[in-house]
Amino acid sequence: MLKGKKILVTGAGQGIGRGIARAVAEAGADVGLIDLRAETLEKTARRVEEVGRQALALVADVTDTDRVAGVMGEFVARFGVLDGLVNNAGVIEMNPASDVSHNVWDGQFSVNVWGVMNCCQLAARQMIAQGGPGAIVNIASNAGKVGYGNMAAYNATKAAVISLTRTLATEWSRHDINVNAVCPGGVDTPMLKSVAEWVAKRIGGDADELYDSMKPKLMTRHIRPIEVGRVVAFLLSDAAVIIRGQSINVDGGDTPY
Repeated sequence: MLKGKKILVTGAGQGIGRGIARAVAEAGADVGLIDLRAETLEKTARRVEEVGRQALALVADVTDTDRVAGVMGEFVARFGVLDGLVNNAGVIEMNPASDVSHNVWDGQFSVNVWGVMNCCQLAARQMIAQGGPGAIVNIASNAGKVGYGNMAAYNATKAAVISLTRTLATEWSRHDINVNAVCPGGVDTPMLKSVAEWVAKRIGGDADELYDSMKPKLMTRHIRPIEVGRVVAFLLSDAAVIIRGQSINVDGGDTPY
């Protein structure tokens, strides 16, 4: 599906990002891995190399334009071309809506929205310089459609990513750059576990039991990160050329639209 493609994944150190990196490698791509922590990147790199693909670990903050430009340059120098980008890096800080501070709001928008836009801009410039084609997949969330409690800032950032995805797909289609998003929910990740721990502290109860209840209602288990990754891999492929500007739910049926 992605044989010979060169794909860059942000937030690749753990969780959904690690699952995406493994899935695109299984589909035949060599993978660049961006995250803040070198030690987690090395673990993901091994998951890529286990299936016989090349991995390049790149430490960067997605909000830092100069640094991201630098690591994209390293990626192109190593692999020769940038075929696809996956914007997975994201943060969450739980708060009741009445208590969200300006700093907390800005912190989540900085990473979850500007970080996506920053990487999209730099990747698109590279893809255009190459003469296309290219593909970008943004990791939004079903939170951007549903609006969960105590997550006002996070919900708003993911709604922004959904809107941004549509805009970029419209603007960059003339350069043969396809832009889509996926909206995960109920995925077995450290982020979901942190949400369960926060809620348990607020309302009481056992965090593990609460986490177990956060699986999709139509499933008997959590979604695995690599399952999200396989959908992303398809959207990066030539087979997805007729899917454009979409934000596709990958939440086990929890979100009906």
